[in-house]
Amino acid sequence: MSRNGYVLLAIAALLGAAYIYFFTDLFSKETIQIIPQIRPGRPSNVSRSGDIPPVYPVSFSFDSKYQLTSVKVIAADDLRTNKYANPLWHMVSDSNSAPTKAIVYGYPIKGMKPAVPRTRPEPLQPNIPYVLFVEAGKIKGRTNFFTKEVVSAPQ
Repeated sequence: MSRNGYVLLAIAALLGAAYIYFFTDLFSKETIQIIPQIRPGRPSNVSRSGDIPPVYPVSFSFDSKYQLTSVKVIAADDLRTNKYANPLWHMVSDSNSAPTKAIVYGYPIKGMKPAVPRTRPEPLQPNIPYVLFVEAGKIKGRTNFFTKEVVSAPQ
């Protein structure tokens, strides 16, 4: 093979490698797509003290069913200032969780338990940004969300 043949072969190999790297998902990590939704209607049933206003519940739906191993919610401001911020809600799988496509903040998840025994989720506050971290084995996902204060009907 001539010198031009080797150069053209090298260019074709580089173009093929560039195509595989940039236009296929062969080298990308799989992530969980999360869609947060505020559920207007009745207020969230997470217990709260008298000075925290009631908020609408927040649900999270995923792009497919996952066997979750960890679910954690942290206030975004705490996460910004502290790498190891205390979670408001932290659930872990004790063995095998049931495959699920959606969860609601503060509600039990089949096959999961609180990371710290006998802890309850802390109430969310309106219009404060939070971050949800979800793990299903090696697959991870995260999303930012907030909730809104319950609007009471005029009397």
